[in-house]
Amino acid sequence: MTKKEFAERNIGMIFDFIKQIIDHPYIMNTIPAGAELDFIDKDIPVKVKGHGTKKKVARYKVARIFEPMKG
Repeated sequence: MTKKEFAERNIGMIFDFIKQIIDHPYIMNTIPAGAELDFIDKDIPVKVKGHGTKKKVARYKVARIFEPMKG
């Protein structure tokens, strides 16, 4: 995957996440103040780093769902 393809994929995930927040605003309560968001593709195993870091990270597994539209 090229850097451009990777960036475009990440931008797509961000827009999908924003749409999810619009549909389900309670998700905002799962993000600690000042946290960095980490989007993980549903097919990639998650390796959580040790507790030695002081950076706040809110991780979300990405599982996109596409529904057919009429018309």
